[in-house]
Amino acid sequence: MLSSSHPHTYQEILSQPEVWPEALAVGQASMPRIRALWEGNRPGGLLFIGCGSTYYLSLTAAALARRAGLMASAMPASEVWLLGEEVWPGQNRVWLIAVSRSGETSETLGAVETFRRAGGQVVIAVTCEPESELARRADWALVVPGAREQSIAQTRSFTSMLLLCQLLLAGLAGDGGLAERLRVLPALGRRLLDQYGGLAAALGGDGRVERFFFLGNGPLYGLAQEAMLKMKEMSLSHSEAFHTLEFRHGPKSLVDERALVVGLLSDQTQPQEAAVLAEMRALGGHTLALANEGDAASCGDPEYLICLGSGLRTAERLVLYLPVLQLLAYHRALARGLDPDQPRHLSAAVVL
Repeated sequence: MLSSSHPHTYQEILSQPEVWPEALAVGQASMPRIRALWEGNRPGGLLFIGCGSTYYLSLTAAALARRAGLMASAMPASEVWLLGEEVWPGQNRVWLIAVSRSGETSETLGAVETFRRAGGQVVIAVTCEPESELARRADWALVVPGAREQSIAQTRSFTSMLLLCQLLLAGLAGDGGLAERLRVLPALGRRLLDQYGGLAAALGGDGRVERFFFLGNGPLYGLAQEAMLKMKEMSLSHSEAFHTLEFRHGPKSLVDERALVVGLLSDQTQPQEAAVLAEMRALGGHTLALANEGDAASCGDPEYLICLGSGLRTAERLVLYLPVLQLLAYHRALARGLDPDQPRHLSAAVVL
């Protein structure tokens, strides 16, 4: 049921399946232009930048690019802005992919300026605002206006811009069939929200849990970071994210009956990831696994299991991992008497 007190965040989470078709259409329509730019000015690599949520999106996009055989890295926009070639030498040999919901974030605009001043040639913007300063400064902008949000915390904008990045990379890699394969995502997203919304509400309101840990490998690491940020922003809860197997190297000391460990499981490394979850449950922690397929035993025998059931590869189903975790953060905020629409101390865009 929609909360009348905090309607924006809840509606924006639930509306994602209705917005994704626009993102898919924009991304698919842009692929020929992106490919033409690539052929005319083939770079030595790709540098994805963003701030907060869009930095975590950039981590995921860079991991996807590397899987597609492209040289790629991700950095906070502020690092490129303030330190320039100290942190990324040879900027004239890379494309800058700048991701920003508003297109007005000062660090991101400053990074574009630094990039241009260093001789950088191509800037691609990924945003929700077609008239933004970032879109105007870019050589090409991928824009999904339907993903605009009134809330401070990014939800549908994040997943929609992630789809744009996936199709951008498909254009560069010559994967013309990706857009067609991704057309199943809206229906799958709606099913997951309907099927597991109650679980998100129950876990969010579970007073036993005081700490949240989100684990993921490869492109799922950026999504684990984003899930962590949503929990912090909305609910002011202790929340951290780690590469899955890194969690054993110290952080697991925080696991007890007051911790929920959430594993974002991938096809390639699920057995090893499942073993981490099994170990954390044996230490007394509550565990939640998100996996594409499989029974509880193959997912580390978690206390709670979300089955994505997409039929897609890990790199193609990424947006499906987030909506239920966004709802988890939303319901945790409500349980703590907080307003998810107005996180403490935050604004929609940081303008300096």
